[in-house]
Amino acid sequence: MGSMGRAAGESPGYEVLWGEPVGSGQLAAAEEGYVACGPAERLLWERLSVFEGAFDRRAVGEVCGYGALAGVDVEAVLDRLAPRALLPVDDLFDEEDGGPRHWMPHAMRAVGARRLTARGDRGLVVLHHRRWCVKVARRAAEWWQRGRQLDARDLALRELPDLAAAMDPTTAQLAPGDEAGPALEIAVSLWFLWVACGRTAEGRTRLRHALALHQGPPPARALWLAAFLELESGRPEDADPLLVQAWAGAVRDGDERCLGLLAHLRGAIALHQGRTRAAADEFRQALELLGDAPGFGPTQEACWASLALCYSRTDPEAAQEALDRLELGGAGRRTWAGRDVFADAWADHARAELLAWDGEWDRAADHARRALREHLRLGSSVGAACAAELLARIRLLAGRPDRAAHLLGAVDLLRASVFDTSYKPGRYCTASRDRSDEALRELLDDPELREAYEEGARRGLFALSRER
Repeated sequence: MGSMGRAAGESPGYEVLWGEPVGSGQLAAAEEGYVACGPAERLLWERLSVFEGAFDRRAVGEVCGYGALAGVDVEAVLDRLAPRALLPVDDLFDEEDGGPRHWMPHAMRAVGARRLTARGDRGLVVLHHRRWCVKVARRAAEWWQRGRQLDARDLALRELPDLAAAMDPTTAQLAPGDEAGPALEIAVSLWFLWVACGRTAEGRTRLRHALALHQGPPPARALWLAAFLELESGRPEDADPLLVQAWAGAVRDGDERCLGLLAHLRGAIALHQGRTRAAADEFRQALELLGDAPGFGPTQEACWASLALCYSRTDPEAAQEALDRLELGGAGRRTWAGRDVFADAWADHARAELLAWDGEWDRAADHARRALREHLRLGSSVGAACAAELLARIRLLAGRPDRAAHLLGAVDLLRASVFDTSYKPGRYCTASRDRSDEALRELLDDPELREAYEEGARRGLFALSRER
């Protein structure tokens, strides 16, 4: 994020471009390559310098194929330019995403950026780049809703260098206030990356930065996400004033969808605090407002999974009913979309709670382990920690205190490496953790318990999630 904080319209320092030093020999060689190109190749070279990461043919066409390049075959120009200025990126790609990808080395980018600025075109190219980033973020959000959740995450991560630049309003030619709108739209479209895929701290920082520069009333959905990220950071009390502002904005704008998102978030906060009855009421309200196929944010399946969590320790029949409704909803979605992997992981957590209630330790462990693996696959640290602590509790009840201590030691390492010292797990999870710690202290002496925790931390949750 070397570019964050640069004044609007300020050109980068080319000798240290995007935080990377560029040697004089590299610059000289790049200049020679640039001079040897034809006019169309030079112009494309200059425009490609705005990309922070790798790019495919579709991205090149959308960002660079206008003006003097509108009437030429940009793909043919790209093919001629590639041997002189670009490196192929050896990663998997889908033809839907625009084919093979290229990356422009820093020396080539420095030459292109210098010439682009001298031509006076940098501001317009950056504007095209920002609008392309908005489209990428929207596509990722749509994929998430349509059941292509791992594809959505991978798309967002693959394009994150460019999306990150577009989420910083201070790096464009326009005034930061003018660029704050697109920056917020990108950050909000990527809500799943911050909430469900474990990049909470990054999302919180980027969203707060864009909100601070936004002129006029902030969008209700941006405030909803800001509140959600406070909860995911372990600070639900900081979410309250944001919830109030978001509700007022959603009512002002007539955004019923956002009112449903806010009901879901109030339910998540209540569940975090151990107020399960209030949480269940909020989740039911969210279900009424979100609709059958919500185009944004947590799905109906996520709400049913959350309801099952609310009831899993107090009302098994109500919890099972919520899980049955989730399955019915999932079956309907499978006619046009994939599964909600994030909701399924939490549903497996609830199933494990119910089976443990009935003393079916092996089946309960299977579901808890599945929840743990899915959360790890998505990148959800909060979900993985909760699933691992539940699995530890089940191992303990099944007479395996050593396995339980290994899991808890790995969770402690995860939390210490991901969250800051102000993070406090929710009451829903700490109630189980406290009972497990207390039982382990009665079964193992201090050296044995400490050694078991350390062994679990060394092995890590990925390895422990594969143990039966």
